[in-house]
Amino acid sequence: MASNSAITQVLETDIWVKATWEEFLNFGEDSTWEKGNFYYYQEHMRVEMSPVGPLHSRHNSVVSRVVNFYTAFRNIRIVELINASFRKTGIREFQPDLSYYIGADFELPPRTNTPINLNVFAPPALVVEIGASSSADDLGVKRLIYEHSAVQEYWAANANTNAVFAFAITAGGSGTIQDSLVLPGLEIALVEEALNRSQTQDDGEINRWLIQTFSQG
Repeated sequence: MASNSAITQVLETDIWVKATWEEFLNFGEDSTWEKGNFYYYQEHMRVEMSPVGPLHSRHNSVVSRVVNFYTAFRNIRIVELINASFRKTGIREFQPDLSYYIGADFELPPRTNTPINLNVFAPPALVVEIGASSSADDLGVKRLIYEHSAVQEYWAANANTNAVFAFAITAGGSGTIQDSLVLPGLEIALVEEALNRSQTQDDGEINRWLIQTFSQG
């Protein structure tokens, strides 16, 4: 992680910068960065400005639909959050592209516009990061953040290649998986196929393929 003794000039995006928790909170309140995704870990912060082109948003949409169609057909209880922030005060914060509470027993945080307090509520079962320029960090520091936050499963989707790297997280460590554990029976290869189809197919075609595929299971 890149280090700086203090944040004394405009923060560069897509790098880690040394910062106190108070400095991190101040940047989060600055309207200049209101469209950014914020991360804090081991006294460093990172701001990623949301991409404005269709590459990231299309991948986000496709991954979301795979998860939502699959859970609907399998009758799995799930709540999806888009760009929600999760905070363990003074220690870490993360804001993944997609996050999911899954299963029969989760307690959903209240409907507010403040970060979800991880001292009170459990972290999401599944988080998804979709990156092009940030893909190396998605597999690096962010993976460590999710390991230390007791997230159960993490997917890192590369928007340039359509590859999806999935990790099961247990006891503060992670290992690659080919089939989701929090969504039993869902192959990660199917998520990649949906992303590949999105290069040539419209949403209706992808939706019909998903319906046909999941209805046969």
